[in-house]
Amino acid sequence: MTEHEIIKGCIRQDPQCQRMLFDKHAGKMMGVCLRYAQDTMEAEDMLQDAFIKVFQYIGQFKFEGSFEGWVRRIVVNTAIRHLERKKMSFKEIEENGTNNPQVDAVAYSHIGEEDLLRLISQLPEGYRMVFNLSVIEGYSHEEIGDMLHIQPGTSRSQLVKARKLLQSQIIQLQKVAV
Repeated sequence: MTEHEIIKGCIRQDPQCQRMLFDKHAGKMMGVCLRYAQDTMEAEDMLQDAFIKVFQYIGQFKFEGSFEGWVRRIVVNTAIRHLERKKMSFKEIEENGTNNPQVDAVAYSHIGEEDLLRLISQLPEGYRMVFNLSVIEGYSHEEIGDMLHIQPGTSRSQLVKARKLLQSQIIQLQKVAV
């Protein structure tokens, strides 16, 4: 069955098509949820809420552009709303030192994907949200500001601080690995 046929089946609320669609996209979308969530249980809640919305609004998909991109946008927006309900905060983290060392590009090549995802998941909530939306999802600071109800300047500031914090965490990992 083609993706087009599966989507049409989901519009008709065919449970078999809904299962096929979920099975096809859930793994990748769970990865998206894990980047925003504090833990696996929270990510699973986000994923479940997102797929409820996917099935609720699938009739609005215009068959223009990527269906996966359409689903991803719903997942990201669901994650944002989920975190807003938890009263996500954009707090300032005190920097340990006034000058943060630059990380050699070679250091990044030695860090594994799992380590990097773990470090991202440990960022403070506001930093993590802006980092994910900007660096991974590719949204502009203006779009992030609209999505999170913050100023674009706050988004830029949170991203700079998230990157600095990640750099210092990567340096610590490299020291441990040596």
